[in-house]
Amino acid sequence: MEIIRSIRSMQNTVQAARAAGKTIGFVPTMGYLHEGHLTLLQEARRENDIVIISVFVNPLQFGPNEDFDKYPRDIERDEQFAASFADYLFYPDVQEMYPGKRTTHITVTSRVDVLCGEKRPGHFDGVATVLLKLFNITMPHRAYFGMKDAQQVAVVQGLINDYNIPVTLVPVPTVREEDGLAKSSRNVYLSEQERQEAPRLYESLELAKRMIARGERSLSNIRNAMVQHIHAHTSGEVDYVEILSYPELHIPNDVTNEIIIAIAVKFSKARLIDNITIRGEALCFVR
Repeated sequence: MEIIRSIRSMQNTVQAARAAGKTIGFVPTMGYLHEGHLTLLQEARRENDIVIISVFVNPLQFGPNEDFDKYPRDIERDEQFAASFADYLFYPDVQEMYPGKRTTHITVTSRVDVLCGEKRPGHFDGVATVLLKLFNITMPHRAYFGMKDAQQVAVVQGLINDYNIPVTLVPVPTVREEDGLAKSSRNVYLSEQERQEAPRLYESLELAKRMIARGERSLSNIRNAMVQHIHAHTSGEVDYVEILSYPELHIPNDVTNEIIIAIAVKFSKARLIDNITIRGEALCFVR
């Protein structure tokens, strides 16, 4: 695996690969890789001739009171994780990605006023900006994203559609620990007790799924059952519990064929998100 730090070098490399008829799979990350990222890399390896992974902690998607400086970083560990599956690791610094004052600004206007986007104004503007740059730098045929952050997947699909970006988004199911906890870089912030409690988040999602399978269509009843389960079994503070159409992320008052059930829970030093999506014929809910 070759490490590339310069945009020009990365572009030259992919242009040569494309000219040779190679297909390129791309996995964008902020580093501190875990098994969830490896699943993305494995999918990319299976479907493409060349695999590129990027490691870049993007300052544009962090708010003023968020954890940019504290975000876990370990590039040597990331190199070891990625080496078995990636051909190139693109590892630019902030100056390389944002060398001067920008003359344009991307604003995401849909799918961001709910879930994590509601309380993080500007976050997805930063995500869209860095991904547009990374797509132009790595020029992939396919880009791989984990469904653990399903709102991001929905926003990125909108970005690709709006700007006619010639890349196929490949959503990959959430990778979980044996006890159901979604793998995340932020899990390292959980205390021992919180780590024991954290799988209850997934249990609440499964509870909602069972209620819907039994015919429950009251959004308030399902949400209340989930919140009660989390409060009864964890010390975390519920940030949100939402049931929305997917990928539109609207309240599903009208008939829809796919919904997302999403939660965010704050522990002492970590805010965990999780979700599941459900497909069905003519799903319709009431408040």
